[in-house]
Amino acid sequence: MSDDLDGFIAGLPKAELHLHIEGSLEPELMFALASRNGVEIPFKSVEEVRAAYEFSNLQDFLDIYYAGANVLRTEEDFRDLAVAYFDRAAADGVTHAEIFFDPQTHTHRGIPFGVAANGLLAGMAEAEAKHGLTSKLILCFLRHLDEDDAFRTLTQAQPWIDRIAGVGLDSSEVGHPPSKFQRVFDAAGAMGLKRVAHAGEEGPPEYVREALDLLHIDRLDHGNRSLEDPQLVTRLARGGMTLTVCPLSNVKLCNVASIDVHPIDRMLKLGLRATVNSDDPAYFGGYIGDNYRAVARGRGLGRDAIVTLARNSFLGSFLADDAVAAHLDRIDTYCAEAR
Repeated sequence: MSDDLDGFIAGLPKAELHLHIEGSLEPELMFALASRNGVEIPFKSVEEVRAAYEFSNLQDFLDIYYAGANVLRTEEDFRDLAVAYFDRAAADGVTHAEIFFDPQTHTHRGIPFGVAANGLLAGMAEAEAKHGLTSKLILCFLRHLDEDDAFRTLTQAQPWIDRIAGVGLDSSEVGHPPSKFQRVFDAAGAMGLKRVAHAGEEGPPEYVREALDLLHIDRLDHGNRSLEDPQLVTRLARGGMTLTVCPLSNVKLCNVASIDVHPIDRMLKLGLRATVNSDDPAYFGGYIGDNYRAVARGRGLGRDAIVTLARNSFLGSFLADDAVAAHLDRIDTYCAEAR
């Protein structure tokens, strides 16, 4: 990849639609928060943490992810976490982000819902004031927990519901199909919340069908295994369903053998509204700019494909039409000036 394309990617306006804020907890901040809060962590150094970031599957990652989240105790911690992410995102050309958070990860260890929500909302407001970077918050249910727990979480969210854009579904996919959460997603939809779900990352194409037919999702997170089902691909393409693809995550979790064989370009050729995102960047070795550069290098993507991915990120966002149009205009202006 040329230096020109590298620089073009860095300045290209883009949205991030698949980012777990707890997964942006860098080892340095983990240690700082552990010290501030007097929390013991099972690592002696930043280097030891990074050495532990070698995963063979999703569950290996989740085990260390939940251990790391234990250092998050106060509103200030969550604000600091969000601010650190948004600073990196702004440097990568992100002008809008729709971030996931996992309240059950915190409420199950005695941290009230509002501590996480208020801290993240404060960080989001700071990012807009500092960078002009807008954002939306998406509450994710942990799929390895039961439906009743998800309903309790939705009830706990009520005081903040006007500041939450949607609900999502994450954590261990295999063995926990979307159908398990049909009723809670129906309830969230009745409240006017957008609906997204992780499906087709490790789970089969049938999980994607369930997410579409039973959860009535507005956006599909990951979705890679949809490619195994040509009829499903056609349905996704004809419906204009956005896929929030996370290339470096796919490789790190061994769902794709290497970035050189990643299907992102195939998705575009099949007419899918694919986007590029970072998932859990502190754990997977790269923020959104790193992911764009990786697929550009690994799959030989040129400017046109890179711009399509960026445009798709705004088209797939939950912004109002006028805001999306304004972001697309900025992309057009940027491209014209970069020629």
